[in-house]
Amino acid sequence: MTRLWLGAAALGMGLIVFPMSSYPQATTSGNHVQGTDIGKKAYHDNCAICHGDSGKGDGPFAAIIKPKVPDLTVLQKNSYGVFPFARVYDVIDGRQEVAAHGPRDMPVWGQSFRMEAEEVTAGYAGSAEISSYARGKIIALIGYISSLQVK
Repeated sequence: MTRLWLGAAALGMGLIVFPMSSYPQATTSGNHVQGTDIGKKAYHDNCAICHGDSGKGDGPFAAIIKPKVPDLTVLQKNSYGVFPFARVYDVIDGRQEVAAHGPRDMPVWGQSFRMEAEEVTAGYAGSAEISSYARGKIIALIGYISSLQVK
């Protein structure tokens, strides 16, 4: 479990120290996941239904959601050329409320990822490891979202 925590911490530090654009594109080799594929899978499993495959806010549920689903491809552009990592993290984790995501009692992705960690570890992980798993998954998801940004 310590390796999971250290891996998530190292990943988080790397995202803070190095610009997101310097990360290699995601690749797969058979069933092996490399690069940002964890983030891409998390995006397609959790976000694409509303934000669309391309992140432009045109997913299958977008038409029934009010207010309009945000275009995730312009986050950096709308933040004066700087990807808003902390804000995106807080939105995904559930610390910052987003009207389109529903009331506060609706499960947020940070909570969902912590529940997923509990399932994956069959209850053997402590709260620190569960939180690390969720943070790592959120950071991977943010890495993928940052790769969708328009130039």
